[in-house]
Amino acid sequence: MSKHLLLKIVTPEKLIFEEEVEQVTIPTAGGEITVLPTHIPLIGILTSGDIVAQIDGEHVPFAVSGGFIEVKNIGDQTQVAILADFAEHVGDITEEAIKQAEAKAKELQLQAHKKEDVNFEHFASELERSLTRVKIADKWRTRKYRK
Repeated sequence: MSKHLLLKIVTPEKLIFEEEVEQVTIPTAGGEITVLPTHIPLIGILTSGDIVAQIDGEHVPFAVSGGFIEVKNIGDQTQVAILADFAEHVGDITEEAIKQAEAKAKELQLQAHKKEDVNFEHFASELERSLTRVKIADKWRTRKYRK
C-alpha cells in the first residue's frame, strides 16, 4: 500500500492543488477529519475552515468555503477529491486581500440592512467566503507552512 494519497482541490474556476500528500485534515459537516492512506471510502459535505495537507512533514494550508469531499481507493492508492465553492492557499492571501475581504464583508452586511429584498443565499455565501479568508489567514499568520 502507498504511504501517500493523491489530493485534488478544485473550485468552479480552476484546479487549486493536485499532489501526493502524507495526510490531509478537512473541515466537514460532521466535524474535522484527517484522511490517511488506506482511508475508507466516503462522501461528505465540506464546511468553511482550513484544509491542511502534510507533505514531507510540512503543513500546506488552504482556506476553503463550502463544497463536497470524496475519498476513494483506486488500486493501492487513496484519492481525495475536494470540490469547493471557494479555496485558496493561505500563502496567496495577501494583506491587501485580507483588507478587501474585510471591506467586502462590511459592505455585504450594510447591503443586507438597507435592502428589503436581499438574495440571502448569495449574501450568506459571499459573507462566509470573506470571513473565512480573514479567519484562516489570521490563524496561519504566525505559523510555519510550505508555500
